[in-house]
Amino acid sequence: MSKDVLFTQEDIAARVEATAKKIARAPLLPNIAMPILVGGFIFAADLVRALSRQGVDLEIEMLWLRSYGDKRAASAVSIIAGPSEQIAGRHVLVIDGVLDFGRTIKKAVALIEAAGAAGVQVAVALDKKRPDAVAKADFVAFETGNDFVIGYGMDDAGKFRSLPYIGKVT
Repeated sequence: MSKDVLFTQEDIAARVEATAKKIARAPLLPNIAMPILVGGFIFAADLVRALSRQGVDLEIEMLWLRSYGDKRAASAVSIIAGPSEQIAGRHVLVIDGVLDFGRTIKKAVALIEAAGAAGVQVAVALDKKRPDAVAKADFVAFETGNDFVIGYGMDDAGKFRSLPYIGKVT
């Protein structure tokens, strides 16, 4: 298996800063970040620090959903840890690594709305821009094709999350 680099560390750093600037200039600012574990944790860490540099300091609460397990094809979305009562009445920024079909994002938004959030926005590192996606992101660092991606928090059956770049498996 080879790994082709799609976006370098430098590409990622620049797009994270640009995404943070867009969020900071949006008409409605979030007051709590909710990264989706596990794939969104690296992007989330970088994004919330970049937002802080823009003067937007967010509280952070994790949401743990699983849709891939050890496979390359998404399955039903499982809830490992859902939102707490801390988000009631708050404006939540959901942060994830990749928006593919959108099932995980859709489930996250539904859980957060059911927990009483005042509003929900979504930021993703990668959006595959699938025409059949069931959710969309408000803020996107990169648009990409339908490649299976690894690195920067995204994995292949648990492997390659720690790569400092975003690559595709060929």
